[in-house]
Amino acid sequence: MKKLLIAVTALAVLGGTAVTAQATPQQDLKKLRAHYFKKFPGVKLQEYGNGIYAIDEARRFEWEASEEFPPYEEAIEIGKKLFKKYKVGSCFKNGGIGIKQNFPYFDKKTGKVRTLEQDIMACLKKNGVDTKKEKLKYKKGKFAAISAYMAYTSRGNKINVVVPNDPAALAAYEAGKQYFYAKRGQLNFSCANCHVDSPGLLIRGNLMSPALGQVSHWPAWRKKWAKKTFKKKGKVGPLGGLGTLQRRYGGCNKQVRAKPAKAQSDTYRNLEYFHTYISNGIKLNGPAVRQ
Repeated sequence: MKKLLIAVTALAVLGGTAVTAQATPQQDLKKLRAHYFKKFPGVKLQEYGNGIYAIDEARRFEWEASEEFPPYEEAIEIGKKLFKKYKVGSCFKNGGIGIKQNFPYFDKKTGKVRTLEQDIMACLKKNGVDTKKEKLKYKKGKFAAISAYMAYTSRGNKINVVVPNDPAALAAYEAGKQYFYAKRGQLNFSCANCHVDSPGLLIRGNLMSPALGQVSHWPAWRKKWAKKTFKKKGKVGPLGGLGTLQRRYGGCNKQVRAKPAKAQSDTYRNLEYFHTYISNGIKLNGPAVRQ
């Protein structure tokens, strides 16, 4: 373990080098994929949607067993009921069914990136839902269940995030990329240090996953979040381990001892834009169980 931590620390000093600052989104995508295909020969593109389970046989066996009776199953049903109760589908194309693959997207009217969760919250408020009274907050709980249901209806659809040839859209994409590669926190780590330089290595018993395909399975049911809920409440419940991608971003920042940005801030929305774009073409398979 000590040797692996030293190895990851050494990579952190080197920093992520798979993507260059002047590259176009298309060049970023091509270069990152070449990096992972070289690092993990034999792992096909669609397999990256399975995260660490694409690169570790033992963990894959355990994961496949857990998927036979997935802990997020009841959360999907709760999300479906809330989706109907709050008439969320009224705000989306195709009634909100099977659309997650197109998020996040660049909104020309505001000149900013918009995420699925951001549009869900806007819809709730538009429909007169008292989100505070109903305890509908970004990142987890009932809100994450609605997002999980919408993700579930999109399973099998290929990620198709568009970065238009628009200065503001390219600037948002570039901001997300820069955040992904920038070092932060007391540990001086970037997202790329763990997920471009170090996938396949262990840190505190956790196997680092490739950035490619990471966005495909959110919201996710994380064992860590379930344990945290149990310690706090003495029970987990159907939503106790569920969380969104931006909840995970905040957790990553805390792990490197950096102050997290707010959920759905420009910072995290731009990061999600870049992070999702590089996985274009990979099929959605969320929600899913993760470590």
